[in-house]
Amino acid sequence: MKAYLAQLVANEPQAHMRLNLMREYLQARILSSLQSSGAMLSLAFQGGTALRFLHAIPRFSEDLDFALEVPEKGYDLRSWLLRARRDLEAENYTVQLKIADRRTVHSAFIKFPSLLHEIDHEQHPRKVLSIKVEVYTSPPEGATWTTSAIRRHVSLHLQHHDQASLLAGKLHALLQRPYLKGRDLYDLFWYLSQKSWPAPNLTLLSNALAQTAWQGPTVNAQNWRKLVFAALKNENLAAASKDVAPFLMHSREATLFTLPTLKELLRL
Repeated sequence: MKAYLAQLVANEPQAHMRLNLMREYLQARILSSLQSSGAMLSLAFQGGTALRFLHAIPRFSEDLDFALEVPEKGYDLRSWLLRARRDLEAENYTVQLKIADRRTVHSAFIKFPSLLHEIDHEQHPRKVLSIKVEVYTSPPEGATWTTSAIRRHVSLHLQHHDQASLLAGKLHALLQRPYLKGRDLYDLFWYLSQKSWPAPNLTLLSNALAQTAWQGPTVNAQNWRKLVFAALKNENLAAASKDVAPFLMHSREATLFTLPTLKELLRL
């Protein structure tokens, strides 16, 4: 409800945090609609927003990422998103939907063109709140998934990658992305600092690397930490930290991401 959304941000003094809160609420509403449409029978939630919703990582995220893991259960992204738009429009949200589903990665932008200024008058009237949805329709084999019931603004019952597979997905991004994203760096530090977090799903990681033409050595339990450190040791960690700071619940954490700390966390 818009009244709930307005109340959610009313006492937050920082504009970027109000934007984070608004986006996260709408992500939850979209997930709820997808769940009601039956999308969670075939899709597995993954990526940074899954980490936020399922494991309460203290950073906000922008996109909703899924892997099509059970296609035999039915897959119709366009229909699901059209329903999500109808659900939101029924509450007087103005929603624009742009879908691109002709490539392996299906994507969509759900835009709320007038909402930011309507809820938060400090935001520019032309600034658009946008949430990207991506579905990897041919994901690498080897992922393990499960389901969880959670509460984040609304009640959700989500099918998602398990902890080891989530970590494997993040390592793949760090090893293969042509540039370092601040959120990937932050997530890596967070994963490594969780003492009970399991080791990465190396089958999934190996298959994902092969799918993206990895030129390095075969990844295994003995070398993945060294490979990650080698990929990051010459990167500008300070710039990446600055990039992710607006998404952090505690922005001062961005100053902690240094090479010596990374080496310590990787146990090298």
